[in-house]
Amino acid sequence: MENVMNKIKNAAVVVAVFAAAGIAYWSLGSTDAPLQSVAAATSGSKEITIWRDPGCGCCDAYAVYLEGNGYVVTRVDDRNFDKRSIEAGVPEKGLGCHLAEIDGYIVSGLVPAEIIERLVTERPDITGITLPGMPANAPGMAPSKTGTLKTYAFGEGGVSVYADE
Repeated sequence: MENVMNKIKNAAVVVAVFAAAGIAYWSLGSTDAPLQSVAAATSGSKEITIWRDPGCGCCDAYAVYLEGNGYVVTRVDDRNFDKRSIEAGVPEKGLGCHLAEIDGYIVSGLVPAEIIERLVTERPDITGITLPGMPANAPGMAPSKTGTLKTYAFGEGGVSVYADE
């Protein structure tokens, strides 16, 4: 009986995740719609949605990396993720190779999992963080982070270094 109950709970979680992803996808279809938070409904969770160019292999590798770090990743094909990134507040010079959202924050680029975890734990008063470009030593480009990566915070207060590690 307990096994059946666990299966029912797991099925309900899967349905909820897909429903949230569908709502976010359709809300992003309108240029008038603000960026909606899929993860906000499950604050504190490790659910992350990534909007990326469908042909981007590093974005898929990055999603696999996040999944390996305990995240539930929803991938949304979006050839206009760069425009949506700017609309969401990412500085144009700070664009990463995809746009993501977790727990009400915007994450642009191949940001290491430990920096995302710090963001959602500390909950600073910022819009989000970005790792500009496609650094060769970032997760998604390399099997794991190597060396130093400079991640920037952005929001109403401007742009500042969030992590240089």
